[in-house]
Amino acid sequence: MNNDTKAGNQVIPNILVVDDIAESLRLLADILKAEGYKVRPVPDGELALQAAEKEKPDLILLDIMMPGIDGFEVCRRLKEDSGLKDIPVIFISSLSNSTDIVKALTKGGVDYISKPFKAEEVLARVGTHLKLSRQSKELQELNSTKDKFFSIIAHDLRGPLGGFMALSEMMANESYHFSDEENKKMAITLSESARNTYKLLENLLEWSLMERKMSAFNPQILILKKVIDECINIAAESARVKYITVVTGIIPDHPVFADTNMIMTVIRNLLSNGIKFTPAGGNVTISAQQTGNKMMRISVKDSGIGMSDQMSVDIFRIDVNTKRPGTNDEPSTGLGLLICKEFVEKNGGKISVESVHNEGSVFHFTLPCLQLQS
Repeated sequence: MNNDTKAGNQVIPNILVVDDIAESLRLLADILKAEGYKVRPVPDGELALQAAEKEKPDLILLDIMMPGIDGFEVCRRLKEDSGLKDIPVIFISSLSNSTDIVKALTKGGVDYISKPFKAEEVLARVGTHLKLSRQSKELQELNSTKDKFFSIIAHDLRGPLGGFMALSEMMANESYHFSDEENKKMAITLSESARNTYKLLENLLEWSLMERKMSAFNPQILILKKVIDECINIAAESARVKYITVVTGIIPDHPVFADTNMIMTVIRNLLSNGIKFTPAGGNVTISAQQTGNKMMRISVKDSGIGMSDQMSVDIFRIDVNTKRPGTNDEPSTGLGLLICKEFVEKNGGKISVESVHNEGSVFHFTLPCLQLQS
C-alpha cells in the first residue's frame, strides 16, 4: 500500500522528489503541490531509498548527479526490490546529451526531464506516467480477477460437479447392489454435494455482479438480531451435520443502516466458514457491540483450526491463494471472504480477522449504527 491521502473519494498521488540542490527541490515541490499532489522532498540517494521503502510513492522524480550514490544507482536498487520495482521513475538532470538519456532509460527510468524546469512540461510528464501507472495496476487487478475466476471454474466447480455426477450415476445404475443404509448414505452425500455446489455458484454469481459493478445497493434501517437469526437458521443444517453449536451472543437492539442482502451474504459466509473450519463438536458464536464511533461491531468466533499469521494477512487478497479444505474435507475457494470484504466496505464498514493456529478465529466487521430516539 502506498501512502496516498484522499480528498473526498479522489486519491491524491504521493510523489517522491530527489535532488541535492535545494533550489531545484523547492521549485519542483512548488510546481507539484500547486497541482494538488502530495510531495515528499529528499536531498540524497540514501534517504530516497529509505523514503521509498517506507512510503511506497506513486512516482519518483530522481536527479542523476548527486553526492554519495547517484540517481542511476538509486534506480538500479529500486528496480531490484520486488516491492518497489513497479514505481515509475522520471530522471531529472541538467545533463542533456543522448548518452545520459539512454542510460537513464536503460536503468529503468520511464522518462527524462531536463533542467531548467518548465512547469507545463513537468506536470504533463508526471500526469501521463501517473495515469499509465494507474492503468497498469488496474490491468494487473483485472488479470488477477480473471485468473481467480477461471481457477474456480476449472478446479473448484468441476470437482464437486464431477463427484456429484459419478455418485448419481452409481445410484441410478447400481442401486440394487446396495443396502438401504448404503443408499441412504449416498443420498445424504449427494445432498451435501448439491448444497456445496449451490453455495459456490451463489458466490460466483455475487462476485460476478460485484466485479461488473452491477450489485444493487439499497441501504436501509435494519434490526441486526433479526438478520442474524435468519442467517443462523440457514446455517443450521450444516452445523447439525457436524454437531457444531451456533450460539448467539449479546446483540444490542440499536438498528444499523445497511443493505439487507449484502449483510446477509456477509454473515452467511462468515458462519459457513466458521462451521467449515471447526471440528465436529465445536462451537461458533456470533455477537455484536456498539463502538464509540457510531458503528456496530459484529464478531463471528469459532473454535476451529485457526490460521497462521501470514494467512491472516493474505486472507482478503485476491492475488494470493489461501483456499484449503474444511475439517470434514469441505471444499473452499476463498471467494466468500473477498465478497465479504467488498460488501462490508460498500456499506461503510471494515472487516478484519484475529486468529491463532489450532485455536480458532474471530472475524470482525463494522456497520453504521443508528441511535434510538429516547
